[in-house]
Amino acid sequence: MLDFDTAQARLAARARPPVEQETLPLAALHGRVLATDIVAALDLPPADNSAMDGYAVRAADTAAAPTALPVQQRCFAGQAPQALLPGQAIRLFTGSVIPAGADTVVMQEDCQEDESGVTFQTPALAGQHIRHRGEDMRQGSRILAQGALLEAGQIAVLAAQGFAQASVYAPLKVGILTTGDELVAPGDPLPPAAIYNSNAAMLASLCQGLRTAPALLRHARDDAQAIEAALEDLAQTCDLVLSVGGASVGEKDLVKPAIESLGGTLDLWRVRMKPGKPVALADLKGRPIVCLPGNPVSAFAVFTVLVSPLIRGLQGRNRILPPTRRGILQTDRPLGGDRDDFVRIQASLAPSGATMLTPHAQQSSGALSSLAWADGLARIPAGSQLSSGADVSWYALSDWLR
Repeated sequence: MLDFDTAQARLAARARPPVEQETLPLAALHGRVLATDIVAALDLPPADNSAMDGYAVRAADTAAAPTALPVQQRCFAGQAPQALLPGQAIRLFTGSVIPAGADTVVMQEDCQEDESGVTFQTPALAGQHIRHRGEDMRQGSRILAQGALLEAGQIAVLAAQGFAQASVYAPLKVGILTTGDELVAPGDPLPPAAIYNSNAAMLASLCQGLRTAPALLRHARDDAQAIEAALEDLAQTCDLVLSVGGASVGEKDLVKPAIESLGGTLDLWRVRMKPGKPVALADLKGRPIVCLPGNPVSAFAVFTVLVSPLIRGLQGRNRILPPTRRGILQTDRPLGGDRDDFVRIQASLAPSGATMLTPHAQQSSGALSSLAWADGLARIPAGSQLSSGADVSWYALSDWLR
């Protein structure tokens, strides 16, 4: 069997950054991937400004505090202040431009104003409460890198720099092929010995969470020609194809021969991971195809830790592998075996600040309800037997499925 880390690296290495780009307005950028570096068009802040409501003064004028100074001007954010005269103060508000001649701002809470002026009880410190020009972003510097996923923070940066639009990569088109005579679409009557097709909706949702284009779904019965036709269609219209089941060596495992019949090449692995041992990476018409296990729990686990990096790479993102976290197992029985075991867990914070990982009671690959319950996968290394208190790495779904 192929070790997990090698399998993950092989899939991630198959990613080719996209070529197609489009320019979109700010309102349409959320969830898209930036296609070019963004360079600051101006300094931010564009001028020294006040970080507080208070008074601009020369620190030296308050050295003999308590000191009363006349208020020369009241200057709101967006107004141009006068140059500060010696021995006077200018009333400022958060965001107000610092007047020429002032070297500090005193918070309004630290002084008192009346009809005669403003009184400072203690000497002011030079430089306090001033946000300096360019301290956040400097004109000409790179502020967003090509491949950044654009969310609220990145869009705020673009807007603050005056950019009304940006160039982004085209959304990744993913095709999903499910196979099997036993599968019935949700909502249809369920015949004896049949089951509902949960993989198609689950994988489409996982792709949506990764900000792909809406997935193109196909289902084929256990028939070689039907599977070939579905694969050919998806390979022609999608950037990535995910097939579910049918890629092993059983009598009705027809995906592998279908790919080969269409001229594709296929590398079939058994990955040393649980759940999700059978995984295949194929190439058809220049498009990658990943063959996932047919069991929904296995397909979910493989998608999370093996396929999501490939998708991020194909989207052109500059961060393909999210970090793993560390946590402490809380389990009433030892965990581990001859494969890397990806245990469905919930994470909680202990009073000590440590992250505690509680496994779901049912860890079989048939426990579909555990997917709705879990917020992560804890990795139990192959060949180990770990009990409560063991420190392990875990994959937060909020990190790996976005």
